[in-house]
Amino acid sequence: MVVDDSAVIRGLFTQVLESNDEIEVVESVGDGALALKALNRSKVDVVLLDIEMPNMDGLTALPQMIKAHPGLTVIMASSLTERNADISLRALRMGATDYVTKPSSRQALRQADDFKRDLVEKVIALGGRGGPRTGRKSQKPVNGTTAISAAKSSIIELRDAGKTKPAILAIGSSTGGPQALTNCIKSITDNISLPILITQHMPPTFTAILANHLEQASGWPCAEGQDGEAIEGGRIYVAPGGLHMLVESAGVNKVIRLNDDPPENFCKPAVDPMLRSIVDAYGPSVLVLILTGMGADGCAGSKVVIEAGGTVVAQDEESSVVWGMPGAVATNGLCNAVLPLPEIGPKICRLSV
Repeated sequence: MVVDDSAVIRGLFTQVLESNDEIEVVESVGDGALALKALNRSKVDVVLLDIEMPNMDGLTALPQMIKAHPGLTVIMASSLTERNADISLRALRMGATDYVTKPSSRQALRQADDFKRDLVEKVIALGGRGGPRTGRKSQKPVNGTTAISAAKSSIIELRDAGKTKPAILAIGSSTGGPQALTNCIKSITDNISLPILITQHMPPTFTAILANHLEQASGWPCAEGQDGEAIEGGRIYVAPGGLHMLVESAGVNKVIRLNDDPPENFCKPAVDPMLRSIVDAYGPSVLVLILTGMGADGCAGSKVVIEAGGTVVAQDEESSVVWGMPGAVATNGLCNAVLPLPEIGPKICRLSV
């Protein structure tokens, strides 16, 4: 279902979505109140919900939708403004599954190939979830070095942790990442003092808002990384939307470097270049956490980390919104542990001692 007060935008969204044979738009309505009525008459897997609408806006409709239809997947759609970025992240805490940022004009929407691909991929990936954690095989929390069976009969071979004490924690995440980061970051920052570098797939404006939210959750200083900024323990650095965030040695210091190189894995910022650069600067003293997200960004970089003697931990399938990124590192045998979200913080702390 597409919910937007602009009939033109609804039509364009419908055209983009139905260009894929796996997607059918069964309802197209102009505000939240009409959306609630439509949910009672049609079977809907995914709602694409605009934020700013008359009569009933998206943030008002969202909790009512989820209460009436538990397990419903809601993707917030917003323009790229600071206010809407903050609302989108608040919506994630209220139960929305993900968000998309709308191009700034109708003409831009017609021409935005990246947006169209992202929208279709998210609807297909999230629409097949069947609600949170439904239809998935139960997977016991694991660590150590034994082989375990994961969902879809994948075999996860776990490896020993690196022998060098970590000097930095690098986190990669995408779809579902803001919620996962908020949920596990406090237990990490309460018990370690390593610098934390985060690449979360997000557009400009959103990453600055995410940093503010993580600072509130963790109690640590947290901001977008600045080019040339020295890396210090007890601080969190978030890759700015639209730029890759790297690390470089500068004498006795390690500093942030930002660049505008092409996207990797269709992403900018991307996790892989961050991890490669961290290995160049820190060698084996690297601890990596890969959280929920679509695709496989972070897998190639994690392989570099392992080859250098570092350690990788991943979120398990059961607690992930999408087990793409963590699934890639897990099923490629790169992980010391594959854990549900509540157990990740304590594990990171034990590995950091």
